[in-house]
Amino acid sequence: MKNLGLKFVALLLAAALWFVVSGPRREQQRQRMITASLSLVGLPSDLVITTDVRSSIAVRVQGRVSPLRSLASQSLEASADLSKITGPGEIEITLRPQNINVPDDIEVVDIVPNKVRFSIEKVGTRSVPIRPFLVGDPPDGYLIGQAIANPDRAWITGPLSQIGKLSEVATERIIMTGRTETFVQNVPVVSDSPLVRVNEPGTTQVTVPVLAEVGPTPHTDTAATDTSATTTTSKENP
Repeated sequence: MKNLGLKFVALLLAAALWFVVSGPRREQQRQRMITASLSLVGLPSDLVITTDVRSSIAVRVQGRVSPLRSLASQSLEASADLSKITGPGEIEITLRPQNINVPDDIEVVDIVPNKVRFSIEKVGTRSVPIRPFLVGDPPDGYLIGQAIANPDRAWITGPLSQIGKLSEVATERIIMTGRTETFVQNVPVVSDSPLVRVNEPGTTQVTVPVLAEVGPTPHTDTAATDTSATTTTSKENP
């Protein structure tokens, strides 16, 4: 009887501790839709994706209220490993719950869409001419000569279907407005296609001749001159 009060207090403390610790477990289960960014990784270097791939998917998750609330502020990502793809073609991958980086106390219920389709091509390399890209005109009275790039060819890498159709790459813009004399400029070499990369050279030296325009040669009336000379001679020799 002497320790009855202490035992009762200890029992109350244990009950309170159990209530606090088990509180999260007693929370109701909820579901919600969350957007996850989609990342495709591990594609072999001799292959390239040539069609648009969606950048995100919708994920339905389930869990207690507190973890779900904290999950809303996190960056959710879905990743798919493409390292087992060995050749070109039309590819379809299936996204599964293990592809989503959710905490252990959150369950992935559904993925929308759960299938992703895209095309893959082989990567190739070839050499193409470099075209100086001239923009604008010099002042009146000046002409632009033939621009020359040095080096005048570039090595490009990209999907075989695209580099096979590419006849040239260009430099960045070279402004001709206000130019009155020949000049030399180092200019980056670029590709218009996001899937085609310029390997080398990164820049080329472009020489652009700017020449003063030559006016027309004055016209001399030879017949009139000869007649005038003859008339003068006749007067001097009656």
